Amino acid sequence: MKKIAIFASGSGSNFQAIMDSIKIGNLDASVELLVCDRQDAYVLERANREQTPIFCFNPKSYESKAEFESEIVLELNKRNVDYIILAGYMRLIGPTLLNEFSNRIINIHPSLLPSFPGKDAIGQAFRAGVKVTGVTIHFVDEGMDTGPIIAQEALNIDESDTEITLAEKVHEIEHRLYPETIQALFQKLSVIN
Repeated sequence: MKKIAIFASGSGSNFQAIMDSIKIGNLDASVELLVCDRQDAYVLERANREQTPIFCFNPKSYESKAEFESEIVLELNKRNVDYIILAGYMRLIGPTLLNEFSNRIINIHPSLLPSFPGKDAIGQAFRAGVKVTGVTIHFVDEGMDTGPIIAQEALNIDESDTEITLAEKVHEIEHRLYPETIQALFQKLSVIN
């Protein structure tokens, strides 16, 4: 069983999807820590309900990204975390975490990368008038949504879609695909090791 830490900045719907998958036995992992950079994020309530330990920090209280990432690394190493799972964490990962968890940081993004990286990918796709968008799960590197792709699932944008209905469809895929992909990756790794 892999020990994971989930990083989130917002509502935590993907955090919840991962927790739910673990509870029903579809994901063989244990969530050792939630890392959050916003005191008002709803994901903190979700983590409390799930009795998941929390490390919540204010980036402005630190002199640099390296300083708060070093503290995060200490928290992760205390708990022997194997993988970092980004679930709506709205910060670029810096060298401190990337070096410590090389090829062990996974992110989900609500578009078919390399299209529409960065913030508001659903809105970007909708406003661009594309006919297809989707969800990408990828390893994290030093760029903005540029790491090697692990899995993708496409979604047709219907004429009747609004930005809100499109977001709902994307989130539905995310909540199924992310836990499935993490489990498949962990199974593949256990065969290799």
